[in-house]
Amino acid sequence: MTTTAIDEVVLARARSGEPEAWALIYDSLSPAVLGYLRMRGAADPEDLLSECFLQLVRDIRSFEGDAGDFRSWTFTVAHNRLLDDVRRRARRPLETVPLETLDEAMPAGDTEREALLSMSVAHIERAIRRLTPDQGEVLALRLFGQLTVGETARVVGKRAGAVKALQRRGLAALQKEISKEGVTL
Repeated sequence: MTTTAIDEVVLARARSGEPEAWALIYDSLSPAVLGYLRMRGAADPEDLLSECFLQLVRDIRSFEGDAGDFRSWTFTVAHNRLLDDVRRRARRPLETVPLETLDEAMPAGDTEREALLSMSVAHIERAIRRLTPDQGEVLALRLFGQLTVGETARVVGKRAGAVKALQRRGLAALQKEISKEGVTL
């Protein structure tokens, strides 16, 4: 199901608590949100995904905007849940969970994404972990979340120009890391 299935009618139905509307929203957005959480190294991405959608259900009545705004809001909630998770893990360190396969999380059809998918998971994990946290965050939101530059800027609390610069530098650094082992973007 694509995110275009979410429109103002679906949002209105979700505000009234209609389970079918929430199922449509979940089916539409959860793969991208889960991919984003995995990409950012969440210890338990499925658990954070559940927390994210529970918060969306709880707070839908306070949401104002259209379907695109809802998508951005969803990634803002996921971003904030991820930050909470990172803080919680810093207070109580746990064993690191390795990055799972990206082919389930990443939509296909884009040359950069296909190149990333053709690499080993360990290689991707090493390359992305070498990026700055801000670069990794922006690339995860842009690639997995398929957010626009403006939407990404709102999620991370930066200006659009800063997001573009982080994306450009992140992709350049990622390309440099990946090309060291013979794969080019």
